[in-house]
Amino acid sequence: MAEVLLFHHSLGLTPGVEAFAETLREAGNVVHLPDLYEGRTFPDIESGMAYVQEIGFDTILTRGASVADGLPEDLVLAGFSLGVLPAQMLAQTREGAQGALLFSSCVPTSEFGDGWPLGVPVQVHGMDADPIFVDEGDLDAARALVQAAPGEAELFLYPGDRHLFADASLPSYDEHAARLLTERVIRFLDGIRA
Repeated sequence: MAEVLLFHHSLGLTPGVEAFAETLREAGNVVHLPDLYEGRTFPDIESGMAYVQEIGFDTILTRGASVADGLPEDLVLAGFSLGVLPAQMLAQTREGAQGALLFSSCVPTSEFGDGWPLGVPVQVHGMDADPIFVDEGDLDAARALVQAAPGEAELFLYPGDRHLFADASLPSYDEHAARLLTERVIRFLDGIRA
């Protein structure tokens, strides 16, 4: 089995993120799902991001790193949108990372070091017309990652303009794209533990 540390998006630890984690567990994986917001949830991205601005992005990264400190090294780091920040940081900087899963976000690898670490496979998933993913530079960062880490990095684009399309508890949920994303993620995790 793979051991996954999964970080929630800017709305907090929603039922949809919990359901996604449970699906990965049902496929035979161990999934850790910390609450970086300490119990808070928000109705929309704007209010969730206002809270992040209030506490600071560094707090999110610190909380993510603190959770990882208590877990084994050989983790797959995963995150939805905002949760990509701690996931990508840990994948690039923590010894023993087994892989990374970046949903609806990707930042330039220069944010956390000199590039993507050798031997750490990564998948990036996003919608091809999502204004946050496309217009804020995430798609460019994902394409650069794929180019810089051939054979390690994969980019999967889904038709549509929804940001949090894999969270079944939100109006932005896209069942077809979410099902395909989940299938690809489970295959990825099966490859990690093979």
